[in-house]
Formats: sequence, structure tokens, C-alpha cells
Amino acid sequence: MTVREPDFAGAWYPDDKAKVLRTIKEFEAKAKGPKALKGDLVGGIVPHAGWVYSGRLACNVVKVLSERSRPDTVVIFGTHMSPGMRPTIFVKGEWWTPFGNLTVDTDIVKALTGKFKFEEESPEYHEQDNTIELQMPFVKHYLPDVKVVTIGAPPSDVSFQIAEAIVAEAKKLKRKVVVIGSTDLTHYGPNYGMMPKGVGSEAVKWVKEVNDKKVIDLMLAMEAEKVREEALDNHNSCCMGAASTAIHMGKLLGAKKGEVLDYYTSYDVDPATSFVGYVGMVF
Repeated sequence: MTVREPDFAGAWYPDDKAKVLRTIKEFEAKAKGPKALKGDLVGGIVPHAGWVYSGRLACNVVKVLSERSRPDTVVIFGTHMSPGMRPTIFVKGEWWTPFGNLTVDTDIVKALTGKFKFEEESPEYHEQDNTIELQMPFVKHYLPDVKVVTIGAPPSDVSFQIAEAIVAEAKKLKRKVVVIGSTDLTHYGPNYGMMPKGVGSEAVKWVKEVNDKKVIDLMLAMEAEKVREEALDNHNSCCMGAASTAIHMGKLLGAKKGEVLDYYTSYDVDPATSFVGYVGMVF
């Protein structure tokens, strides 16, 4: 077995090529490009809920990156991880997508596994992980010839060291890379045990204008360590390791600041008492 079969296709996103293409066209109709950032882009932040909720944000980020950078390899940091957990890496094989498979960049992966202790994943052995899988159809659609490196990044310094090693190895191999960090933002409401502002419009306003804004502002400023600390303190990034590591790598690749392409919450899609914040950002 060489292909990592999908765990979420047909549920969180369509599993049929024609349906995926149709959905992407719908997302593109609402796409927004960066207004301030000029020149090449090196990365972005994407959400990872079911496509009906946040797919158009993730789709738009990958689309914009494909238009403003032509990488050889896409590095995706994701996975829900706590401090002290060991990072994960998909070491061999391919990721399935409706458009064809995406191949692992084994040159970079081998360099990393020679330097760091990972939980190594393969097509036969891996945990279900929506944070990365949901991005793969977009990557294959917009960047069909790239290879991928996919890493579960805990909120710790070792993740930053991994990002530094990737940049060094890519330079050595003369590979152009872009980086994507996969995270949702505040999880608010009784389903998540977080209700400091009760329910209703006041709660939504607080999530959008206070809690999510704090971590988004730090992301825009490329303050990787502060993003990690903020999220650990205020629970406004569910994959703060992935987000902060992508930002750290983005800075190493030359990014000075980020720009939000779009932001909303699942409440804007389905006004429930429990809801989640999502941002699409490039840098």
C-alpha cells in the first residue's frame, strides 16, 4: 500500500472529482485576493472545518499562493497537539485526492527524520487528521505538480527547529517551498465548555472582536512565539503549534507581515449556540 486513503472524503468534503470541482468554483465566486501584500508570497494560515463551514477560506488561501508563488514543495503543519507531544510526520507514499495523488517529498523528509524524533506515519499507520487532509484537494487542484511535507506540530520549540531545518534543507536542495499552517480559532459555546459571554450576539461579538482578534493580530505581525503563548492562554487557536510554526517558517522565508483574506465564524453559516472562528491569511 502506497496511498494514504482519505478519512473525511464524502463527509467533510466531497469524494467525487466533479463535485469537488463544482464546489471549488462556488468558492472561487467569493474569493478575495490580498490588497496590500505585493510580490511573492511564502505561506498562509487556513482553517480545517468541514468545507461547508470554512472550505472557501482554505481554498482561497491555496489559490492565492498558487498565483503568487510557484513552489516545488508545499509544507503543511497541522494536527491538534498539546505541549510535550512528539511531532508527527508522514514519511512515505502519497496522499489521495479526487484529482490524483500528492507525493511526499522524501528528500526533505529523510533529512528531518535523521535529525528529530517523530511519530512516523505511513499509508498503513496513521491517525485520522482533518487538519491536513482537508487541504489536499486544494493543493492538488491549484499546484498539481508539487510534492508535500506534512507534519503534526506541537506548540513547542522543537517545531520551530523543524521549520528551520526545512528551510535549510530546501535551500541545500534548491527547492522552492511554501508553508501552510492549519488551525481554527476560538471554539465557543456549551459544546466546547467556553462561555464567558453567555450566548447570542454578545458572545459572537466577543469572539470576533476580542478573542479571535488578539491572536489574528499577532499572526499578522508574524509574532510566532506570542501566537503560541496567546493561544495557550486564551484558547483562540486549536492548533497553535501548527499556526505558530508556519509563521516562524514564513519569517525565515522572508515574510515581514501577513494579510487577512477573509474571516468569519461558523455562526455566520449556521447560527448555533456553539460556534468556531475561521481565518484565511497569507504572508
